[in-house]
Amino acid sequence: MRTLIVIPTYNERENIAALLPVLLALSEEPEVLVVDDASPDGTAQEVQHWQREAPGRVHLLQRPAKLGLGSAYCQGFQWALARDYEVLVQMDADFSHDPHDVPRLIAALDHADVVIGSRYISGVNVVNWPMGRLLLSWLANRYTRWVTGMPVADATSGFKAFRAGVLRRIRWERIRSNGYAFQIEVTYRLWRLGCRIVEVPIIFVDRRSGISKLNRTIVYEAAWMVWRLRLSSLLRDEKRYYTDPAD
Repeated sequence: MRTLIVIPTYNERENIAALLPVLLALSEEPEVLVVDDASPDGTAQEVQHWQREAPGRVHLLQRPAKLGLGSAYCQGFQWALARDYEVLVQMDADFSHDPHDVPRLIAALDHADVVIGSRYISGVNVVNWPMGRLLLSWLANRYTRWVTGMPVADATSGFKAFRAGVLRRIRWERIRSNGYAFQIEVTYRLWRLGCRIVEVPIIFVDRRSGISKLNRTIVYEAAWMVWRLRLSSLLRDEKRYYTDPAD
């Protein structure tokens, strides 16, 4: 199956230089799309180097400014769907997601539409996070499950694999959330569509280098997003987020 790994970046030159050769060496031989938000550290130039090293397997979308994680994924997914990829994987650039876990997520699609690399499906599998951040993440996922009713242990995970067909059902121009909220919203929309969602346990390790993009705005957005999702289902106001299957 034609597989594309979508990776959003902002100031990740050192990490992307180490990550791309690992992904390109995977037995599935996936292609990689980096969506870069005008990183001033030369991330895009590093990707361009790998485009020359692996022609046809590394792609780059350069955006004019720092526009956010959610919009980067929306643009990356639309780029992929327009080119008829069959499997899409999303992951971070900073090695918090082990690239060697990518084949496990793809294999799990044999029995699912969406596969989540989950930190919390089998206990708590997070390494090197401060206790405060770990507690925030764990509570955010419990809170999300309580408000929405979505039976997912790690709704904020940024490590996922999708069958492209289910992503075609989403109207990406209507997705406005970023950060944790984006991860929650997309998972929720697909769950409400009846997609088969499976969680595969992973070990999450704090970033190798660079600075975390987490801030209070991202946390507050996620806290309010779950109530918007719940309200939209109660008001039966969800159809505007989905395409017609006949389209």
